[in-house]
Amino acid sequence: MDKLLEIDNLRTEIEGAGAPTRAVDGISLDIERGETFALVGESGCGKSMTALSLMRLLPEAGHIAGGSVRIDGKDLLALPESEMRDQRGRRIAMIFQEPGTSLNAVMTVGRQIEEVLERHLGLAGEVSRARAQSLLEAVGVPDAARRLGEYPFQLSGGLKQRAMIAMALAAEPDILVADEPTTALDVTIQSQVLDLLKQLQADRGMAILLITHDLGIVSGMAKRVAVMYAGELVEVASRDAFFSDPQHPYSRKLFASLPGAGRRGEELAVIPGQVPPLNTAFHGCRFADRCDFVHARCRDESPGWTCLPDGHAVRCHWVEDRQKGIATRGMDAPRATFAGAAKAPLAAGDGKALLKVTELKVHFPIRKGVFKKTVGQVKAVDGVSLEVASGRTLALVGESGCGKTTVGKAILQLIRPTSGEVLFDGVDLVQLRGEALRTRRREFQIIFQDPYASLNPRLRVEDILLEGMSALGVGAGGESRRQRLNQLLDQVGLPQSALARYPHEFSGGQRQRIAIARALAVEPRLIICDEPTSALDVSVQAQILNLLARLQRELGLAYLFITHNLAVVEYLAHEVAVMYLGRIVERGTADEVLGSPKHPYTQALLSAVPRIDAGAARAVIKLEGELPSPVNPPSGCHFHPRCRDVMPECRTQYPGVTALSATRRVSCWLHAGKT
Repeated sequence: MDKLLEIDNLRTEIEGAGAPTRAVDGISLDIERGETFALVGESGCGKSMTALSLMRLLPEAGHIAGGSVRIDGKDLLALPESEMRDQRGRRIAMIFQEPGTSLNAVMTVGRQIEEVLERHLGLAGEVSRARAQSLLEAVGVPDAARRLGEYPFQLSGGLKQRAMIAMALAAEPDILVADEPTTALDVTIQSQVLDLLKQLQADRGMAILLITHDLGIVSGMAKRVAVMYAGELVEVASRDAFFSDPQHPYSRKLFASLPGAGRRGEELAVIPGQVPPLNTAFHGCRFADRCDFVHARCRDESPGWTCLPDGHAVRCHWVEDRQKGIATRGMDAPRATFAGAAKAPLAAGDGKALLKVTELKVHFPIRKGVFKKTVGQVKAVDGVSLEVASGRTLALVGESGCGKTTVGKAILQLIRPTSGEVLFDGVDLVQLRGEALRTRRREFQIIFQDPYASLNPRLRVEDILLEGMSALGVGAGGESRRQRLNQLLDQVGLPQSALARYPHEFSGGQRQRIAIARALAVEPRLIICDEPTSALDVSVQAQILNLLARLQRELGLAYLFITHNLAVVEYLAHEVAVMYLGRIVERGTADEVLGSPKHPYTQALLSAVPRIDAGAARAVIKLEGELPSPVNPPSGCHFHPRCRDVMPECRTQYPGVTALSATRRVSCWLHAGKT
């Protein structure tokens, strides 16, 4: 074996008011040259802190308490900071989980990439700029030449993530630490990025430490998998062994939490409780309080490693006893089966449209020169029509940059539409101003894609949740609102102690739960969910999806669910609308669109969805070229430059809407005239 990275008994502590938080508590693993090693586990388990420890980029209160991190035998933890700067970016680079907070807000995207090229490869001037542009193009950024001169705030969440990936790959590192590298990306760009990483591995022998909650990506990318829980590893196995027969009870529950069409109409299995605080003095198994197979020994004795065939190792007393042939008599009865889930049909709704959007357009002017003369338009949304009924979920899917988030903001009048009609319960929101619009805001809320950017860092969680309730008059008084806060935290799986803490004290997934609680606080009728589960691991995602489904059944909530996670769409949505470059290209019921896609773009989206059955043969439709710029969309059908079924008429005229059934609509010349 050619071991490139060797981690031995790594321990990282974060100092606080009480006992130190042991964020990483004795991690040992090795990664071979050219290998992808996946690290999975719940938010708050220490995965990201492991990555930051390898890079020596810990927060001010953090320090390495022990262990070693060696690349080709050189211990990174023993290097002075001046030498460590030579290693970062060149030998080991990192893609951070939240690009919005990792990119420099006052530097252009191009300049940030060029910094890496200058520091590690000695490139400068036009050569550096050309290389930066090619990197952006390689990770799927449309109109890369223009994006070089833009600042991070001008990019969508997905584009910021792609810019971060380009920076990490700029100096062609030996080891890439990828912390949720495709979280904000749609499936087609995700497929391109993962293919790019695989190609770099093949060309350069680059190793990848992949930190992710998407088991589909793990199945398609990883050679080996490690499961992390409460600061330590609990299972290590080859990919095939892990996906065919996960051993640790925690690993099994992760699989039972996965959404999909097969579990539609069921409540997803969830893991009770939460990850224990990492400043706790642990005595027994750290998973004991949440385990279906806990017994007395688990609470008194920390389990050691049990070795199974083919390098499979598990830290679990239950597995050890099974391996030794010890009867499990006397153990507590399991609280639930791994696959068991209560039947809970999706809400049917009353059929009446609560929200009706007609020919919605949002065009942003492009201004240049001293006098800021308008020289063009960014057609972010260019004639979108959709409906959402009470008690129903419409999923809006499409590539990053196609205008999905802009649609959501325009519906809520956070961005004023250029034209079109937005009827909410029969009232046109576009025509409302001032107090008339403000009084309506209690009835519709939004869960933003980036929880860190949408939460006020100066307010405690209690103040964040109370802010909307106070402004919109929700709750009779202080005690009533306090009870409501406790109820909200229970609903989203956070402890009541979270009320006194600030957003920066939480992990990315925990911050998203706070954002969801804030949206629910004012008891809305419509919630626009902009990637609400993109930052969540599968177990917490299951809790949130169950919560959203239950609230919809009980309260008749309507959801416009903006997402790139098609497994979530399969599980939760009643209807699906597919968006491409500012327009809806296909819409219908979830069964119609996902079961038998008609538009070539929808077919490509579905083919690119990562599945956990990586061994099953399936054809992935690879889209040619890049997503065109909304500044200068192609003539005719906007998708024709990338379509494998393009016809002459596609190049000259945009197709009209064809009704294939009472609920099915498609804009494509392949189906024009069909009924």
